[in-house]
Amino acid sequence: MVEKERPTTGAPQWEDRLGHLQALVAASLAAVDPEACVRRHLCLETDSLIVDGTPYALDPASRVLVVGAGKAGVAMARGASRVLGARLGGGVMAVPDLPSGDGQGMAWIQGGHPLPTQGSVNAGRRVAEVLASTQPQDLVLVLISGGGSALLELPAGGLSLDDLRTTTELLLRSGAAIDEVNTVRRRLSKIKAGGLARLAAPARTVTLLLSDVVGDRLEAIASGPTVYSTDASQVALEVVRRFDLIDQLPEAVRVWLETPDALPDVDPPRVQHVMIGNNRMAAEAAAGQARELGFQTQVLESNLEGEARDAGQALARLARSIRQHGVPLPAPACLIQGGETTVHVTGPGRGGRNQELALTAAIELEGQEGCMLAAFATDGIDGPTPAAGGIVTGSTIERARALGLDARRSLQDNDSHTFLTSLGETLTTGPTGTNVTDLAFVLVYS
Repeated sequence: MVEKERPTTGAPQWEDRLGHLQALVAASLAAVDPEACVRRHLCLETDSLIVDGTPYALDPASRVLVVGAGKAGVAMARGASRVLGARLGGGVMAVPDLPSGDGQGMAWIQGGHPLPTQGSVNAGRRVAEVLASTQPQDLVLVLISGGGSALLELPAGGLSLDDLRTTTELLLRSGAAIDEVNTVRRRLSKIKAGGLARLAAPARTVTLLLSDVVGDRLEAIASGPTVYSTDASQVALEVVRRFDLIDQLPEAVRVWLETPDALPDVDPPRVQHVMIGNNRMAAEAAAGQARELGFQTQVLESNLEGEARDAGQALARLARSIRQHGVPLPAPACLIQGGETTVHVTGPGRGGRNQELALTAAIELEGQEGCMLAAFATDGIDGPTPAAGGIVTGSTIERARALGLDARRSLQDNDSHTFLTSLGETLTTGPTGTNVTDLAFVLVYS
């Protein structure tokens, strides 16, 4: 019988697993810090602003206006303000929480998320007012991050705020992916699908994006306020029909979706788009940290989609494979998965996609020693809960059973948050100020 190789003295140890996880989370979030990402892509010179290597001439009459929306809006605007200094000619940002202290030349408006609020509409109106007087020599810097679809809004076609809220809630509860939700949102808004760029004309427009969308599709990030979408009303109708929602939509929304599209702009204004942060950057930073900690490390992908339960089961099976066969990596191993799953809500419980993923993985991992899985939302908010995600191990189900908890019943009720909270296995970061979808870490120890 061949004796198993003993881990080296410096090999990561099971008892340090929570410290390892904390280091991975911190590294991933630091890589997509919104203020730092903005400042890396902007440089102000005497007579020009250089954006990702492209110079924009600024004469004495030129104004640089900053507008945008998103969960990272405060930090992104702070970064832009520090680069622009006295060149900042004002602006408007729609954010989920108002910052304290100096406005730094900006007007802050609190919008809603995940459903738009009156604040979201107020922000859209204020942006339209600020951009109404732009001139060709002006430069509009648009800062977009996750959550912008709900935070900044101007309803189209005479639709009401309630029409938009009801439609968005129906889509979110149906299990529709975020790009499907945004396909419908674009059709219902004056500010999405390039609407903001039209408002900014004739000024030059540059958009900096922190992506919360799998695949980083520009038209899907905050529903593309500066991207001229080719989505037709028929495409939006296909989404609502796919999820059998057409008869549940507000009448005004249904009529608007069935209205033929207006003719597109003959010559729409050009916009430079710069991706300053995304899930892949966060995943690669975590991978670098994992290697420093001594793990054999692999980034699986950063474009995971589909049901949270399917993803949790697949990741747990990979952990079992490492534990039992050393495949795809020998232990100590770290697998990193990025993307954004969905949950089809049918039960009355509380949870989020990351907690549901983790709970599903816990069932699959039962009895596996030295295995831990953690999944979290990089914005720090997993569904309508205070947790960012969940942390489970091979002993989670055994501990739950001792407390009289039924994991499968909790899944059936979409009650992953209650289950994990009872065991002290939620991952809580608080709002992080950034948002590049989700990350999952699988750690398997020797």
